[in-house]
Amino acid sequence: MGSLFCERCSRLLQCFTERLRKVWTEFELKIQEFFREIAHCTCFGDAPDRRRAQDLSSLQLIHGDEIQIFNQRSLQALDRLSVSQNADLQMTAAIYYLYISHNLKSPLPDAFIEPIMALLLSPHLDVQKTISFALVNLLVKNNVCKASVIEMGMLVPLLELFQSGDPTALCHSCACVTLLASSDSNRDAILVDGIIPLLALAKSYDPAVQENAAWALLQLTQSDWSTRILCHAGAIPVLVLLLQSSNSEVQFYSCTALCNIAAVQEHHPKLLNIGGHYLSKSLLTLMSSSVQKNSAQACRCLLTLLKNVWVQEQIMELNCVFPLKALLRSLNSAWIDSALALLCQLSAHPPNCVILMGEGLLREFGDLLHHPRSNSFQISQSCKIITDLCSACLDEQAVVESRCLSGLLRVLLSPSLSDEALLNIMMCLHRLMTWEGLKSKLSTSVMPQHVWKLVELSGQTRNTRLSYHSAAVLHMFELTDDFLQLLRPHYSAVSKYLLLFLKQKDVKFQQLGVATIAKLKQDGEFLTMATDGELQAQLWNLHAQTEEMRQLLQMIQPPSPSSGSPFP
Repeated sequence: MGSLFCERCSRLLQCFTERLRKVWTEFELKIQEFFREIAHCTCFGDAPDRRRAQDLSSLQLIHGDEIQIFNQRSLQALDRLSVSQNADLQMTAAIYYLYISHNLKSPLPDAFIEPIMALLLSPHLDVQKTISFALVNLLVKNNVCKASVIEMGMLVPLLELFQSGDPTALCHSCACVTLLASSDSNRDAILVDGIIPLLALAKSYDPAVQENAAWALLQLTQSDWSTRILCHAGAIPVLVLLLQSSNSEVQFYSCTALCNIAAVQEHHPKLLNIGGHYLSKSLLTLMSSSVQKNSAQACRCLLTLLKNVWVQEQIMELNCVFPLKALLRSLNSAWIDSALALLCQLSAHPPNCVILMGEGLLREFGDLLHHPRSNSFQISQSCKIITDLCSACLDEQAVVESRCLSGLLRVLLSPSLSDEALLNIMMCLHRLMTWEGLKSKLSTSVMPQHVWKLVELSGQTRNTRLSYHSAAVLHMFELTDDFLQLLRPHYSAVSKYLLLFLKQKDVKFQQLGVATIAKLKQDGEFLTMATDGELQAQLWNLHAQTEEMRQLLQMIQPPSPSSGSPFP
């Protein structure tokens, strides 16, 4: 067939074809070289990774509705990204979890927890650090179930991160383990594999790592069983050493853990057998800390150990009074309570009272009783300690100079005091008034409202001990003209509680009632009231009972104390 083109056009087309073939060959070579170079880039690896890169478009970030992000498409994308061999793609998934861990407000669906496990097993440390940080956030906010995390086997890779040597990885993994240990159901699993690595981390030179390890060990002292395992593994010496840490949080965590351990008597030998009174010295040093929560916690720890008289002797020898004074002067009520509880234990042991008195502690209690924010517990403990100190050491001048007397009268009028606090106030006043000088001082210091309060408490029936000691304090006042002027308006109420005392079966109430009547009969106004009415009748009944008992005793003729026979 003939050509449709002339000779000239045919020649031009042939030339174009040859040139196009030549250009295409050169272009093909350049394209092949381009793909060979781009194939080495992580953005365009093998085909599976290219598909996983496309999964990024499937991930939605939280803006308003959290439910929308937890769809099947997002889950499939996370599953593929988390198991990728590509570090960048795994990091993308880890960062996604980190983002939602900061913003998520509802529980994370169980299906979305599984990719976290794959990311924890990543060979890339940066991925592990990122996902462990995300897991910390999720655990702190209770967005994931702790039991589910353990059941999925995440504890093992978290514990393996302890060996990474990277401070950030150590902090994140240790924080995860600590949060998991806060659940009773998880402690057994953590104890099996985690104690030895935790104890090793607690000795780290990195403050953040040490802090997380101390926190985790504290969580493991929340039950008797796990505490016993910890002590057997050698946790006590490590925790005692941590008391000397320069990190105040490490000091607090370790001291609290030791408090929990000391609460169980069987651990005391291990606590106290560390050489050179090391634990007592460390706790006393911590009591002097400028961080008062640590000081108060050290005080609580010592309090649990004070059942052992040997510990009392140790801390008295090591001058425990100075840090205790500092706590008593603090503005934190809980820290004051801790110091008072410890001092109450110490003052109950008479040999300690001489030292405590010599350190001028009465002045501290005088100041505390005058403090407007003192509560029932503080008033009650202060009164107990004052009573103990004054029972062991007779020093009237020290009591007067301490303002304890005026403090006791002040707190007597405090509103809403517990019966225990009121009883301890009365017992303290009763004890102090056995000294003539203090009785005279109180007799001249008492005001009308104090007298009425004593009469009122003597007549209350809800607490017989409080009633008895209140009446005993009233009975001990000197009947000066000034005091009688204060008491006379209340003779009717006095007669009523005295009648109750005379009707009591307890002899000590009867005796106090009769003694008070005999004393008040010196005042003509009371004598007029007492010779008429029910009170007089009850006195005659008591007299008749006493006379009948006297006659019966005469018939028995009891032998002298040296005789061995009960009857002649």
